[in-house]
Amino acid sequence: MTTTNWARNVTYGAARCHGPASLDELRRLVAGSGQLKAVGTRHSFNRVADTTGDHVDLVAFDDVTIDAGAGCVTIGAGVRYGDLGPRLHAAGLALHNLASLPHLSVAGAVATATHGSGVTNGNLATAVRAVELVTGTGDVVTLHRGDADFAALAVGLGAFGVVTRLTLDVEPTYEVAQEVHTDVALDAVMERFDEVLASAYSVSLFTTWRAPVVDQVWRKRRRGAADGGDWPDDAMGGRRATTEHHPIASLPPEPCTPQRAVPGPWHERLPHFRLEHTPSSGDELQSELFVDRTVARDAFAVLASLADHLAPVVQVSEVRTVAADALALSPADGRDVVAFHCTWVPSWDEVRPVLARVEAALAPFEPRPHWGKLTTLPAAAVRSRYPRLAAAAAVRRAFDPRGVFRNAFVGELFG
Repeated sequence: MTTTNWARNVTYGAARCHGPASLDELRRLVAGSGQLKAVGTRHSFNRVADTTGDHVDLVAFDDVTIDAGAGCVTIGAGVRYGDLGPRLHAAGLALHNLASLPHLSVAGAVATATHGSGVTNGNLATAVRAVELVTGTGDVVTLHRGDADFAALAVGLGAFGVVTRLTLDVEPTYEVAQEVHTDVALDAVMERFDEVLASAYSVSLFTTWRAPVVDQVWRKRRRGAADGGDWPDDAMGGRRATTEHHPIASLPPEPCTPQRAVPGPWHERLPHFRLEHTPSSGDELQSELFVDRTVARDAFAVLASLADHLAPVVQVSEVRTVAADALALSPADGRDVVAFHCTWVPSWDEVRPVLARVEAALAPFEPRPHWGKLTTLPAAAVRSRYPRLAAAAAVRRAFDPRGVFRNAFVGELFG
């Protein structure tokens, strides 16, 4: 059975596809397989989840157990954020943050360190309190935050085992109001870069590189939280939007979550897109590079200098912040970061040379690429930017002594 990823730029090489209905069935599959990878909502743009052996889809692992007293929720690996959010909100609870689209499985997003935005908000894996997984020997292991190997495998890339359940931190529910400012002067944003990115609970800067402006600034303000306050209608030469906007201005806004500062539940405002719609353009490639926040303004200036190369092949670029964490394979391990994301036209032949130019220009800032997106960086360069990679590789070998979860992507990374 031939399957592709969401963007259709990767055709998976799996010889067999399985949908185990129980933990015991999954354990038997793992124990009897020479090579196996779990596949979630297939939103990765590279071959991190590819295999020539067995693919397992854990959509049947859809259990949700809320423990308000303990401040956590335990979910099966098949649960998506868009399904979890309303259930938590109905129970008076919330997650600390969400990615731009709710279509992702929680397990897949955690495995690749997917993130939202906010100078105080860690990526989605930082909410994980415990991980249950099936190891390469078919054993079931549960690790809790603080356990010796937890930091190595919380962002696991599917390389340590098949994650079956996650326990996440929750907090009391809250409301968010989302507002958009358009055509904000690029020079003004550069001058006040840190201030702009810290001006709300979650901030996204969108630019197409076709004019000396940030085309859209999306500010998601958490009600009751201290932030940069309200912006004037003409902040930094821009305009407060009075209609709904899509990040790609040529597309209709209906797929996007409500704006114009209308308050609503966290799960209906923190994502950019609605669950019932195709997110982004739907016909695209994506890359993302993380740099230390202390040098991010300089990195942004370098990207701006490449505008003539970027504009013809970028549908839109997004700039977001992610707070530092202590997870070995997280791009934010040990440092606050700014993420530079590109939604490209769906042509790798056109995109690849421009992305290579971008990565070469940003090399002095030692960017770390998003694990689920495209990069031209050599594996050796990526390895050099993760100081705890060797220790994580040792943990991986202990959890998968047979190499069941090894594929080309894992092999290049861990050696």
